[in-house]
Amino acid sequence: MATLETSIVGFVAAALTSTGLAPQVIRAFRTHEVDDLSPMMMVVLGGGMALWIVYGFAIGDAIVIGANIVGSAFAFALFLLWARHRTVTTE
Repeated sequence: MATLETSIVGFVAAALTSTGLAPQVIRAFRTHEVDDLSPMMMVVLGGGMALWIVYGFAIGDAIVIGANIVGSAFAFALFLLWARHRTVTTE
């Protein structure tokens, strides 16, 4: 059973990690500069977060579920911005 202190630490950690991609999403949205982004990183990160959501449901932890839903949404948004604004080169 988690104490209030550990729950607060968990909530703060979840808030920080789930919003970690927010600055990159905002930058990509404003500048349309996405060529330096790795699509594989977004796919791997989003996939990992999706598995954390499944795990959160399995253990019944709302913080794990919520944090990873938010984080997955940022990863998905970043991937969509990358797909829309990337520079396609053919050689």
